[in-house]
This record gives sequence, structure tokens and C-alpha cells, in this order.
Amino acid sequence: MFQQIYGESPYKSPTDMGVNMAGNCICDDEVCREASCQEIIRRYYDSLQRLLVGTCPDSEVVKIEMLMNQAGITVHDRPVVDEAMKRAEETGGPAAALQLHDGRIITGKTSNLLGASAALLLNALKELAGLDHQRHVISPEAIEPIQKLKTLYQGSKNPRLHTDEVLIALSVSAATDPAAQLALDQLPKLRGCQAHTSVMVSSVDMKQFKKLSIQATFEAKYEKNSLFQ
Repeated sequence: MFQQIYGESPYKSPTDMGVNMAGNCICDDEVCREASCQEIIRRYYDSLQRLLVGTCPDSEVVKIEMLMNQAGITVHDRPVVDEAMKRAEETGGPAAALQLHDGRIITGKTSNLLGASAALLLNALKELAGLDHQRHVISPEAIEPIQKLKTLYQGSKNPRLHTDEVLIALSVSAATDPAAQLALDQLPKLRGCQAHTSVMVSSVDMKQFKKLSIQATFEAKYEKNSLFQ
């Protein structure tokens, strides 16, 4: 248009016109670089996860691996990855890790009562609330009815509580236990935290991580003898 009007364009590109001014918004280049690297790693895990279930082509994973090589990063540059895998090796079962905004890393393991993701959430909330990790904030009276509902009436073979169920149990306990209420009040502080699990998790846990705005990644492998029901 400028060429038709003036015979030549006074601008060499949209950037020269001032259309693309994103670069001028960067006030801390190091922070932006780190955020970009973390996003690449998260997308890499997302692609591996979709490759496992057959919804992602091999070429997509290869492209991201090439991008990671160019950026000089590996999955080990995501702190929660090594912590989750280390915890899994120590316990011999699925585990998870979450990094709080101050850098502290909390882990969770699979138990008879809780899945790794549920244990992780509970441990993180207790840490933020300043409660001892041995302190029980969910009463057995709150857990047992949920387990009974799952196994006896819903046909589930897995009595362990998922993330949504553990939060419901915590809410019930909060009605009579101030410590449980204190832990529950910490939920908004999990927004934007990073998490990783040593195995694929149920769709319920994936959705709950998203609802809490936790940026979670998952190892692209299934738990042996997995009980996701």
C-alpha cells in the first residue's frame, strides 16, 4: 500500500513499523530464557504422553528433541523430574514431586490410602501451612466412606483416593479440625507451581492439576498393575 502511494515503503518490516514490540516488554532476559526452556520441556513431555496413547506422530517428538539440543537443555533441567524419579526409586512405586514458588520441592509416594498425586497435594498443603508432615489433617472418618463408595458401590478395584477425593476429604475434616482448614486455605498458593509424576496418572488427577493451575508433566509410561479405576 505504501509503495502504491509513495512509490516505496518507508518500513522494512512489521517490526520496523512498531507492530511487533514484544521484545521491548522483556525486562529480565534471564527469566524469560528460563521460562522458555521450561515450556519446551513441558511440551516435550506432553508430546511423549500423546505418543504413548497414539495421538502424536514420532516427528513431533523428534522436532522438540532437536529444539532441546539447540537450546542446550534436557529433562534434568526441570528440577521436579529428578526428585520424582528419585522418590519412586526409593519407594519402589509411583511417586510425584512439586516445586513451590520459593524453590522448596515436596514429594509424595503411593500408599494404601492415597495415590502419589493425592499424597503430593496433601504434603504440599501441609508444608505451606507449616504443619508437621506426620500430622494427620484428614480423619479416618472422612476417608473410609469414600473408599467404601468407590469399592463397594462404584465397582472400583482401587481404594486409594485420587486428588479430587483427597480434597473433598480434607474439606470435610476442615469443618471440625482447624489444622485441616489451615491446610485447605493454602490451595491458592499452588497456582503456577511445577509438578512431575514418575508414571502416567489418571484423567481425574490430570484434570485436577489443571483446575489448580499446577503445571504438571508425567513420565510417558504406565504403572505396572495400574489401577486407575
